[in-house]
Amino acid sequence: MCSPLFVNASTYIILSIFCIPLIFLHNFASLNNNVLFTAAEVGILGALGNGFLVKALQKGDLSILGPINAYKSVFGLIFAFFMLREVPNMAGIIGIILIIFGSYFVLDTTEEKFSFALIENKSIQYRFLALIFCSAEAVFIKKLISVTSVRDAFVLWCFSGALFSTFLMFFNRTDLSKEFFKIKSRNILFILITVACIGIMQYTTNYVFNNMNVAYALALFQLSSIVSIFLGYKIFKEKNILKKLLGTVIMITGAVLIILFK
Repeated sequence: MCSPLFVNASTYIILSIFCIPLIFLHNFASLNNNVLFTAAEVGILGALGNGFLVKALQKGDLSILGPINAYKSVFGLIFAFFMLREVPNMAGIIGIILIIFGSYFVLDTTEEKFSFALIENKSIQYRFLALIFCSAEAVFIKKLISVTSVRDAFVLWCFSGALFSTFLMFFNRTDLSKEFFKIKSRNILFILITVACIGIMQYTTNYVFNNMNVAYALALFQLSSIVSIFLGYKIFKEKNILKKLLGTVIMITGAVLIILFK
């Protein structure tokens, strides 16, 4: 199993390589200090957030960690309110409350149940750290989009993420020779497909951020929770699926409410 920091850095680096042709479409005159500083903030937060996310997935159940992502909209709302002055309406607030309520049923399937004991669960700790950093990253991505474009913000996200995730990897003294040895030739196609999915996800995320409040967009993304539960059941034979599905349906209801009355 590869190091989370190695996986994180490799993803950013591969995406950056594929983004090289897009550099020639960029207006370099727009790369002022404000843009570069915001891109650096995005890179730092993204590298930390995705690093903790991979670490969480190594230690926890996909069908639990996926729905926990619901809290990302809450953190996003807080960061967006203070940094972008985005104020949710009543429907948005109710939707977010439903998302949190639905997460109760999902987290109640853990050994610790829905209690303060969850805080001691390492995978939950890593997942919430990832949520905090990724929620803050979402706000800065929107800020970056506002001073560049959807495409240029994506390119800057890739390169700044590659820079800072590589720094984190070397700061942690990751043994690259050992990490490369873990990669089998048969896994190359799977790695490229995974990287492509992440790239498509981030580009489309930028598009959504460009047209919707950050907190609402993050709530919308909770529709993916049901996919996480299904894959956790099918691939990893995870249990308590019905209760997790109930919680996910409640969260999706909240997301739909946010979308319809945004």
